[in-house]
Amino acid sequence: MKMVSRTDIGKVRLVNEDRAAVQHELNGLSLAIVADGMGGHQAGDIASQMAIDLIRNELQSIHWGMPVEACRQVLKEAIEKANEQIYAFASGQENYHGMGTTVVAVIASQELLIIGHIGDSRAYKISGESITQLTEDHSLVYELLKSGQITAQEADHHPRRNWITRALGTEPGVEVDLYEYSWRPGDTILICTDGLSGLVDSGDILRIVKTQGQLEAAAEQLIQSALDEGGDDNVTVVLLAHDPDSDEKRGDGN
Repeated sequence: MKMVSRTDIGKVRLVNEDRAAVQHELNGLSLAIVADGMGGHQAGDIASQMAIDLIRNELQSIHWGMPVEACRQVLKEAIEKANEQIYAFASGQENYHGMGTTVVAVIASQELLIIGHIGDSRAYKISGESITQLTEDHSLVYELLKSGQITAQEADHHPRRNWITRALGTEPGVEVDLYEYSWRPGDTILICTDGLSGLVDSGDILRIVKTQGQLEAAAEQLIQSALDEGGDDNVTVVLLAHDPDSDEKRGDGN
């Protein structure tokens, strides 16, 4: 398995409130997390960094060979615990009231992906010539789209497309969406903030990942595409490639 992470502040924002982390070797598994913080007084970058650190720390006990349901439960509890601690931190300091963050956390074995998700950051799977969104946005626009009140084209340009309906750390408790997917050699997983998905459509994402020979080059080109489209937000991408050549080299940094 190969993994790469890239982030850029974009062309408009003064602070990068996105955070990402990858861990190639986690007791026989791999871990990738993306978080997109929000809140004034630089609270967003604190929220996203706390989310990354707290969730990653709680997941260190997970290991290959655990039952899938046990892995799901550990991931769910890690995100819930992060929510409680971020909410408590924000509640105790006036400048940080209301701060929060999105999160997408992916635990990957050679056969299976378990994803924990809150907010409008996304996970995609690129397989063959197709790209599939693996998570559902917790956003006002997505709710309108699901209920048929707006079209997909209208959603792309809706003035409130950045309004999220669920975040980590803004309430004492939070509902975590959990997903489970299979994947196979040749597949690539992308997790990203809306700085990418809000500006670069899925067809272009697919084309970039498929035409760039190296994972690092694909990540750089995805970032550049968001910047070329205006770069009005921080943009962060993590790519995980199920590389058949590295199946026996787990943990060597590839």
